[in-house]
Amino acid sequence: MQARVARLAPEDSDPLSMALHPPIFETLEERTARLAKEIREKEISDAIDAEIEKVRSNERRGPKPIKILLLGQSESGKSTTLKNFQLMYDPKSFRAERASWRAVVQLNVVQSFRNILDAMTRIEIQEQPSPSSPVGSKRVPLLTPEVLEIKLRLQPLADVEKNLIRRITTAGSGQVDPDFRHGNSDVPSKGTLKEIAINATIPWKNTFSRLLKSDHRSSFDSTDAIDWDDPEDPWAILNQCSQDMIKLWNSPTVKQLLAKRVVRSEDLSEYFLNSLERVTAPRYVPTDDDVLHARLKTLGASEHLFKIATGTALTDFLQSSAWAPYFDDMDAIIFLAPISCFDQVLAEDHRVNRLEDSFKLWTTIVTNKLLRDTNLILFLNKIDLLRSKLESGIKLKEYVVSYGDRPNDLDSATAYFKRKFGGILHEKSPSPRVFYCHLTTATDTKSTKYVLSNVRDMLMRQNLMKTNLLA
Repeated sequence: MQARVARLAPEDSDPLSMALHPPIFETLEERTARLAKEIREKEISDAIDAEIEKVRSNERRGPKPIKILLLGQSESGKSTTLKNFQLMYDPKSFRAERASWRAVVQLNVVQSFRNILDAMTRIEIQEQPSPSSPVGSKRVPLLTPEVLEIKLRLQPLADVEKNLIRRITTAGSGQVDPDFRHGNSDVPSKGTLKEIAINATIPWKNTFSRLLKSDHRSSFDSTDAIDWDDPEDPWAILNQCSQDMIKLWNSPTVKQLLAKRVVRSEDLSEYFLNSLERVTAPRYVPTDDDVLHARLKTLGASEHLFKIATGTALTDFLQSSAWAPYFDDMDAIIFLAPISCFDQVLAEDHRVNRLEDSFKLWTTIVTNKLLRDTNLILFLNKIDLLRSKLESGIKLKEYVVSYGDRPNDLDSATAYFKRKFGGILHEKSPSPRVFYCHLTTATDTKSTKYVLSNVRDMLMRQNLMKTNLLA
């Protein structure tokens, strides 16, 4: 018969103490097993604490990290800039995730065509004759019978879109804008399709890796990482629709829709639409440039560490408000202002012009006293799109009254924006600051690499000066 040791819990003990107290009727064998388990758990806990202390000690002895915060409104190019950092300083990790971006590229293509098909549906409705139309009046229809047949054959893209969204988003990690329209594409939407959003606090690699074969998740750079036999993979439908998509994209109809701004070029992934045969191929794997051009909206803040020659660069990626008190120890803030959006409004508030919003955000950063000692670096981003808009005849002065009668060309426009942002810095900064400004196209790897290298060298030089290692 096993001997049991009776232990009475103290009458006044709190619930936590009672939960930690040994069982009241515990045998000697149970007590021995419990104590042995506690010893093992204590050893594991001590080992974890020792490892944490070792990491902290190494960090104290190592070079101080350069901390950079990326800021800007939604769709300003923060994610693409971050991918450029990763490609420059952690190329192995960047290429390890290429196969995972395949579904994102496919979604970009499908949603571009869904935008085009929706615009065609609206045109169809507008072209229906009304009772007030003059008898015998004729118009050259924008939609030819051939184009309408292609539109009908591309209806399966609606199901592909739903499938891709389901594959990319997971419970708690992704969301769809409340205005996102699913269902029959014969029902025209009031606006453009809304992008899905991934929670930035959840590592993208973990979110994407579940799309890959489980036994190859450690070697994403290989085509073996993709389950080519997956019956739910949308490549079969995309490949089947490929020729129709190419015909429609190159048709005069789409060119007219773009020229008349029925469909806006910024709502389309033109980079992929110009490479449809390649990106809809059965065994397609994204290239580095494809990953940089892939669009996936992120919400929240995330932290990324990159090793460079003389230390560790910490890049914070943020889309938030009331953030300044948490980032007053940054070495630099890179603010991205997408100057191509002078003719657009915020998705969340159609009364606010996006360019005006960038001016307000820049003013908020410049005037914040907590950031008075932080270097501010301005990226006037998306100059390629700005050039395209100006060359297409869109007048900057019609949206920016203060632009006046200046020439409607890229050089004049960028010079104006430089003076505007620079003037805010010099007039409103609580302490004197150098105005660092770069014209950027975040999807242009070569030029962005040059800019980021200059930013890195500038910050390293200033860090050395602070530590009196450089005169």
